[in-house]
Amino acid sequence: MRKLTIIAFISTLLLNSAFAKSPIPATGTAGNATVDITKSNARRDANNEMHIKDLHTKLKITASEEALWTTVAQAMRDNITQIDKVVDKRESLIVNASAIDDLNAYADIAQAHADSVKKLAMVFGPLYEAMPEAQKKVADEVFIHRAHRGTGMKSK
Repeated sequence: MRKLTIIAFISTLLLNSAFAKSPIPATGTAGNATVDITKSNARRDANNEMHIKDLHTKLKITASEEALWTTVAQAMRDNITQIDKVVDKRESLIVNASAIDDLNAYADIAQAHADSVKKLAMVFGPLYEAMPEAQKKVADEVFIHRAHRGTGMKSK
């Protein structure tokens, strides 16, 4: 149950960052759209790094856990990049998409998300197992709190 809750939290982080992209403005020149995309991507990347750093702090990652954490953080970055690619693909076709095109594009996003969660679970597991029980409890509380925020659900 603990791992499932942790995975749910991390997947929420991944999806939130993927959908936090600002849309390209409908007006303006192509050059402005490129600048807007670059600013949006930079802002999104900064937010993702802030989430990763915040999670590092809240989990109280120790020096001895740092190598395992680095693997987790890189997996999070890689997963976000993968999800961003399929979100970008969907956004690029949405103007002329049929309902079927949109559903298939959304299915690609959902699949990328599921694949990301599995990849993350593989690298997070060793870090979680390396944590002492007290730190695991902190991790459980952090993830339960974050995973249920705004859903009306209460943690134990």
